[in-house]
Amino acid sequence: MPAEPRGLTAGPREFGGGPVADAFEIRQRGWVKRLLPQTMFGRSLLLIVMPLVLVQMIAAWIFYDRHWETVSYRLSADVAGDIAMAIDAVKPAGSETEVTRLLRHASGLTELDFTFESGAVLPPETEGSGTILEKQLNRAMARRVQRPFRIDELSCDRCVLTAIQLRDGVLTVNIPRGRLYTPTTYIFFLWMVGSSVVLLAIATIFLRNQVKSLRRLATAAEEFGKGRPVSFIKPEGALEVRQAAMAFIRMRERIERQIRQRTEMLAGVSHDLRTPLTRMKLELALLGEDPAAAELKSDVAEMERLVNLYLDFARGEGTETTVETDIAELIEDVAATARREGTPQGTPVSLERISELVLPVRPNALRRCLANLIANARHYGRHVWLSSVTVPDGVDILIDDDGPGIPAAERERVFQPFTRLDASRNPSTGGVGLGLTIARDVARSHGGDVRLETSPYGGLRARVHLPR
Repeated sequence: MPAEPRGLTAGPREFGGGPVADAFEIRQRGWVKRLLPQTMFGRSLLLIVMPLVLVQMIAAWIFYDRHWETVSYRLSADVAGDIAMAIDAVKPAGSETEVTRLLRHASGLTELDFTFESGAVLPPETEGSGTILEKQLNRAMARRVQRPFRIDELSCDRCVLTAIQLRDGVLTVNIPRGRLYTPTTYIFFLWMVGSSVVLLAIATIFLRNQVKSLRRLATAAEEFGKGRPVSFIKPEGALEVRQAAMAFIRMRERIERQIRQRTEMLAGVSHDLRTPLTRMKLELALLGEDPAAAELKSDVAEMERLVNLYLDFARGEGTETTVETDIAELIEDVAATARREGTPQGTPVSLERISELVLPVRPNALRRCLANLIANARHYGRHVWLSSVTVPDGVDILIDDDGPGIPAAERERVFQPFTRLDASRNPSTGGVGLGLTIARDVARSHGGDVRLETSPYGGLRARVHLPR
C-alpha cells in the first residue's frame, strides 16, 4: 500500500502562479508556523499579548509625540526664560560685586545656581549627547536667550551645566534636572507596564484553567483509544469544551454498549455452534476405530478450530481488563509456550535481548497477538528470533524469521481478513488469513500497531509497537 503524502503539497493554481510559486508559498507558511506557538495555550496568550502590545505602542507614540515633547519643551522654555531674565537683570550692574549680588538673588528665586566668570570665553563646541532633553533645551535657549551658549549634560548626574557668553565674561548656570523633567512620564510608563503585567497574569491563569480541561479530555480520549480505564466523568471548562466532553462521554458509552452486545451475542453463537460439534465428536467416538470415522474426526476438529478462530477474531479480547504487566516476563512466557508446543518442522525459537518495561496491557490478548505472529514465522521459517527494543514512546517487540518473506507491496494487504498469499507464504496461522488480522487488531486496541519489514536474517520481521 503506498504511503499517504504528508504535509502540504504544491499544485498549479487556477489563476496564474505555478508549481514554483506554490512551493514558495508553502515554505513561507512553514516558516510562519515555526514561529507561532504550537499549543492552544500559547496561541491564545499570543492573541491577548499582541493587541495589548500594539495598543501600548500606539499609546506610547501618542504620549511621546503629543505630551512628552510639548511638556519637556515648555519646561526647557521656562528655564531658558529664567536665564534670560537673570541676564537682563545684571546688564545695568556697574561692578562685579553688584553682579554677584543680583545673581545670588536670582538663584534664590529660580532654583538655578548662577556663577559669573569675568573675562572668560566659551570653550570650543563639542558633540552633544543627542538626548531629547538636550535638544529641547537647545531650542529654548536659542529662542529665549539668543546668545552663544554651550550645554553640558554629561558632567553632572543630577544637573545640566549651561554656559552663556556675555560681554564681560561667561555666565554658568547649574540647572537641576528636576526643572527639565516631569514625573508624569514615569507614572505613565509604570502604569502601562503594571496594567499589562496584571492583565497578562489574569489572562494566563484563566487560559491555563481552560486549557486544563482540554488536556484532560485529550488524555481521556488517548487512554480510551488504548483500551485503558478512563476516569473522565465530569465535563469542565467553557461551553464548547463541555459540549466536546459530553460528546466524548456519549461516544464512549455507545462503543462500550456495542462491544458488550457483540460479546453477549458471540457467547450465544459460540454455545450454539459448540453444542452440535460436541454431539458430532461424541457420536464419532462411539464408532470406534472405523477408517471412515477417522476422516470425519479430522474434519470436525478442523471445524472446531476454525470456529474458535473466527470467534477470537470477532471478539477481539474486548472484555479483558487492562493491568500493569512486565512486558519482558510476558515475552519470555510466550517464547517458552511456543517451544513447548513445537511444530512438525521443529522450528526453534531464540529469545534475544529483552527490554524491561511495565505497561498497562491486556495480557491474554497480547499473548494471542504474539503467539499468532510466532506461529506464522515458525510455519515458514527454519528459525525464529524474538526480541524487544525500548523506544521513546514505548516498546517494539520484534519477531524475525529466515523464511521467504512477503513482498513490500503486499505487506499491508495481508492484514485484511481472509487474505492469503499462496504464491509465497500464507501470512495467517490457521490457513484462513486471520492470524495477522487478529494480531494487528490486538495491537491497535492497545494504541499501537503491527508493521511488517524485511528481517536482517533474510525473511520477514513483524514489529509490534506498544505505547506507554
